[in-house]
Amino acid sequence: MAEHILDRPVWNSLDTVHKRFSVGLDCARRFESDINPLAAARDESDESLAQLAAILPVTGSIVVAQLAPIVCPTGARATFEAQGVQMTFDGTIPEVAGSHPVVRLTEADSPEMLELANLTRPGPFAARTYLLGEFWGVKQDGKLIAMAGERMKQPGYTELSGVCTRPDHQGKGLGRQLCYAVLRRIFGRNEIPYLHVFASNSRAIHLYEAMGFRERIRINVMQLERADIA
Repeated sequence: MAEHILDRPVWNSLDTVHKRFSVGLDCARRFESDINPLAAARDESDESLAQLAAILPVTGSIVVAQLAPIVCPTGARATFEAQGVQMTFDGTIPEVAGSHPVVRLTEADSPEMLELANLTRPGPFAARTYLLGEFWGVKQDGKLIAMAGERMKQPGYTELSGVCTRPDHQGKGLGRQLCYAVLRRIFGRNEIPYLHVFASNSRAIHLYEAMGFRERIRINVMQLERADIA
């Protein structure tokens, strides 16, 4: 059976829509380090695994996420393994999702976006992550208090990501409102929204199910670094 384009989402983002942000070789690529740590091999062939090892950064790590079991290449070591849930949206977006003014975030907002992501840890987020797609936010007194946006993209698909709210503003429905704002934009381009969440995060899974997301597949996640790093 042929692979679905979302079975290997990182590779199919780096090899298509986000190719301009990729670093690597013919059979393995990663995002530029100030975008995010996601990386992928085209398949599990010896050549692809060797190239995946070759693009490991001298310091730091990469994160591989895919349906197929992840093979740790020679010259690398796994520092973290987990299972994730990939969910696609098949619900209905309400006409009115919230009352808070939602604004499109720009490069000028990137320092606050990074600060908010570092505070709340919604997933890998770096200085130039905002370039991957549209990000939307809610501000109070000029300060960013919540955001959501787009990360990986493949032809016909866009990943919802970076959903986070400052701890002192949680419980107000800001995350849900922002998710729906992003979903409207994705549907407006005739694309299918999807997202990833760790399988252990049952609370988030239930919240996304209540919004209209449904599990598509379980996905393997592995963090890799060079084996010679002390």
